[in-house]
Amino acid sequence: MTRIRFAGFGGQGVVLSGFILGRAACLHAGKNAAMTQNYGPESRGGACSADVVVEDKEIAVPVFAQPDVLILLSQEAANKNASWIPGAKLVLIDEDLVHLEGEDPKILKAPFTRMATSLGRRIVANIVMLGYLTDRSKIVPATAMEEAIRDTVPPKTIDLNLKAFRAGLAVPGAG
Repeated sequence: MTRIRFAGFGGQGVVLSGFILGRAACLHAGKNAAMTQNYGPESRGGACSADVVVEDKEIAVPVFAQPDVLILLSQEAANKNASWIPGAKLVLIDEDLVHLEGEDPKILKAPFTRMATSLGRRIVANIVMLGYLTDRSKIVPATAMEEAIRDTVPPKTIDLNLKAFRAGLAVPGAG
């Protein structure tokens, strides 16, 4: 079983990221997945999170006390979820939006938002992050994630989203 928490603010595609991962696991990788989400009353800018459980067998309870993988896309999310960092096996952060004290080999940094902006649309930062997550975690194969992206995003944005995903897959090393 792998437990993943995506955390950031509304408008970053946090819930969509969890949905795409769950879809990739269930429909394209032969696994089971369950997702819960939490967000503030604001449609944009408020705290937001999505928890996903991916498992080879049936999932009895889709909630958890500690994520295996923690993705932090805003400083507020990092502050709110800081107590989970020590117990996580992998922590991914947007290095331009999240600053953590000290060094830890399980904390991997990449410029998701900056990379998305260089592709022409800041809004695909979550898809860049999914590429990075796919490469670093191996929760689902890249082909499964690509299919889930194709199935989920609006048809006219498929090419941009796949380009963003592949950019995340190709991020060299860890920051």
